Amino acid sequence: MNTKRKNKGQAFSHRLSCLVAAVLFTTLPFAAAFAQDGNAGITEATNQVKGYFDTGTNLMYAIGAIVGLVGAVKVYKKWSDGEHDTGKVASSWFGACIFLVVVSTVLKSFFGV
Repeated sequence: MNTKRKNKGQAFSHRLSCLVAAVLFTTLPFAAAFAQDGNAGITEATNQVKGYFDTGTNLMYAIGAIVGLVGAVKVYKKWSDGEHDTGKVASSWFGACIFLVVVSTVLKSFFGV
């Protein structure tokens, strides 16, 4: 009785491996027909990414402007209230604005856009 189960398992395994081999051999020609040139794909991706750099740089400048305006209002409120940490808050907001401008400029020059 045990040998019958063993033979059935081997037969199933053999059928499964034949089915997998048949599927692979029938799909390989189709995969080769739809294959694309890797260099063309990489070039197209590079061109698309370079196209987004100007938009990304403008977005970073806009975010820097908004952060600067919010920071200016916050610093003015602290200064009007007479708080002692006004200089620390002003320098942190100013540093954030400078960081955004410098990062966008460096990225733009680094990638040669």
